[in-house]
Amino acid sequence: MRRDTAGHPLVIGHRGAPGYRPEHTRSAYELAFALGADAVEPDLVATRDGVLVLRHENEISGTTDVASRPEFARLRTTREVDGVEQTGWFTEDFTWAELATLRATERLGPIRQASASFDGRNPLIRLRDLLELVDVAADEHDRMLRLVAEFKHASHFAERGLPLDDLFADELDAAGWGRGDERLILESFEPTLLDRLAERGIHGSRVLLLEDAGAPWDLVLASGRAAPGYDRFATEAGLLGLAGRVQGVSVGKRRLIGPERRGVAADVLSGADLVDAAHGAGLSVYTWTLRPENRFLAPEHRRGSARAAWGEWLAEFTEVIRTGVDGIFVDHPDLGVDARAAAKAARSR
Repeated sequence: MRRDTAGHPLVIGHRGAPGYRPEHTRSAYELAFALGADAVEPDLVATRDGVLVLRHENEISGTTDVASRPEFARLRTTREVDGVEQTGWFTEDFTWAELATLRATERLGPIRQASASFDGRNPLIRLRDLLELVDVAADEHDRMLRLVAEFKHASHFAERGLPLDDLFADELDAAGWGRGDERLILESFEPTLLDRLAERGIHGSRVLLLEDAGAPWDLVLASGRAAPGYDRFATEAGLLGLAGRVQGVSVGKRRLIGPERRGVAADVLSGADLVDAAHGAGLSVYTWTLRPENRFLAPEHRRGSARAAWGEWLAEFTEVIRTGVDGIFVDHPDLGVDARAAAKAARSR
């Protein structure tokens, strides 16, 4: 095992380095590590033949060139995913051999023209390709590198005979990672998927993702309107209830900074109070996604009117870091590294 040189908080390349290269491509992941990321985060979805591929969603019209490929026009369909009707092309209708012929495009291309200039150059890759890439990059950089695997739409795939936990275990075995180790962090919006990973003996920290609104889809399927919402997990009692079941929570940055969320119960925590309560329950806290463009910054950090222009990103990034979070998801890993250094320097003054 390589030496662990990661700082605090972890800088996690969100889908690689999509600020510079189309997300979920080999070049995006390689660049993320070259820019100093401690970890990278792939989104995992399944093919018809049970291969885990890296895409933001199972509907791929916005992240590939599938819409321009006449041979796949027959696969365009309308489908309900987690209670939401969508029309497009879905990974579960393709074999891996078919998906391997597609080329990646940057999902935020209108905002990130530099990244989008690489559209069409990169094929899609599988989880097993990324596991191999992490091993190679760790040797090249002589340091431990982590993988933060996010499992997308677990209930949806399970209903189609594609249980993500089983497929993940198979991929780890195929890549020589066995049951996993301290390099793995496992994330899902569905707590029962995290339970199943634990039952299978998959090693690594399990982290529950908390949306700003709504409820986990697996709990909605089980309990309907009685399902606990994400806000319930962001209370002191909710965090204490997660202790032992998971090792961390991952929250959107709106739970940490920016305008107060309206209509939220008084016991729902935010900012440093949320982080402190989670730490008190023995849980790590991660947050997503830190981006420098005005489009994504809190209003007080925007500069000018152009959505794609960079605002006062360093001020926002360091504000997030000061809440005490254990990991930050960033689209530009070098900016995350710079912000961490700036926050450390400010503390030492």
